[in-house]
Amino acid sequence: MNQVALVTGASRGIGRSIACKLAAAGYDVAVNYRVSAKEAEALAAEIIILGRRAVAVQADVSDAAAVSAMVSEVEDKLGPVTLLVNNAGLSWSGLFQDMTYEDWRRLFAVNVDGAYHCIQAVLPRMLAEKEGNIINISSIWGGRGASCEAAYAATKAALEGLTRSLAAELAPSNIRVNAVAPGCVKTDMLDALGAETVASLAAETPMGRIGTAEDVAKVVRFLASADSEFVTGQVITADGGFTL
Repeated sequence: MNQVALVTGASRGIGRSIACKLAAAGYDVAVNYRVSAKEAEALAAEIIILGRRAVAVQADVSDAAAVSAMVSEVEDKLGPVTLLVNNAGLSWSGLFQDMTYEDWRRLFAVNVDGAYHCIQAVLPRMLAEKEGNIINISSIWGGRGASCEAAYAATKAALEGLTRSLAAELAPSNIRVNAVAPGCVKTDMLDALGAETVASLAAETPMGRIGTAEDVAKVVRFLASADSEFVTGQVITADGGFTL
């Protein structure tokens, strides 16, 4: 069976790096995007140049019907999804009392419900084949919490609980479930905090720098490889020692 990876939120940032690393590792890749069609299609073209098959697929992961249609399209064009990377996510920064319920629900709809919808869509084929790999992208804030990012941290904590629970449930079916918890990584999300804050976070990191999307992608590549075939139910932190 061809190894087919579906990476959500893959048109830029961490998701883009993950898609490239997986293609280099021999995966055919479905590049999910919500609005960035041009960037997703360009990435799919790059992957094809690498000698792998690729397709850009649109879906808002918070929409169950859209996710179901996306997975059907991937199966038609590339084959059954053997690796799902739940990377799509939103953040929100501010005082908790200033957060509206609509903001709260949107974060959970994408960060938690999105993972639920994607896993539900790919799981039947994985269970039938008795083979599969699911990797959730969490955050160090899911494990330790974060002032002014309470809702975001709550969604990532939920994702980590889902990871561990599903790992136990699906292990007898030879389906592994793990998570990667990035620390401070240079993305649009981090840049929005401002140069002074980013410099302060780099200074707090024992390794003396902000992480890169590629740093995270390398951990995902490991979890996607046969080298990690006995690893499941783990949340692997990639933060340069920030949480030590």
